[in-house]
Amino acid sequence: MNSDVLPESVNKLIEEFAKLPSIGPKTAERLVFYLLKSEDSISLGEAALTLKDGIVNCQSCQNFSTETICKICQNPNRSDSLLCVVSQPLDIVAIEKTGLYKGKYHVLHGVISPVDGIGPDELEIDSLLSRIEKHKPEEIILATNPNLEGETTALYILRKLQDSDIQVTKLAHGLPMGGDLEYADQMTLGRALDNRQVF
Repeated sequence: MNSDVLPESVNKLIEEFAKLPSIGPKTAERLVFYLLKSEDSISLGEAALTLKDGIVNCQSCQNFSTETICKICQNPNRSDSLLCVVSQPLDIVAIEKTGLYKGKYHVLHGVISPVDGIGPDELEIDSLLSRIEKHKPEEIILATNPNLEGETTALYILRKLQDSDIQVTKLAHGLPMGGDLEYADQMTLGRALDNRQVF
């Protein structure tokens, strides 16, 4: 759409929406025009402005939290002997929807991707290794996405743990290669958790 046709504020919001994952220019335009007609645009804007207020990373698992230690890490019914390593906080949401996992998590906040300039030092791998050293879980589930970057990250962590006596497993390949955990249905993800394999 010609940027001269629309007010600058509308063009600016279209540009910002288009930066979001899975949102192209056409979808961004539709969203902005919907908001222009909607009475909910003010509450959406207020929610966006306050989104990060009070949000911190849990000092234990690195998940988003409003407390220094998140509710999952505080929960006495969650097993300390089982630690699931995920790439992003959204992966925790996907796994929790299965209702099957009763351990704790560690969020890496990304994956190793040399093309994007992301190496191990940019991720929460050092905090993971420190946590493992301190708490000595019996099993670590590497639940990174089954794509090149996810597998590379899992292999890197596996190499770091090769001298430990901790069992390292990965999700079974009920998940498609190249897929993302957040898009997997509950049954597929549940089966992948149940049928995890030694790494």
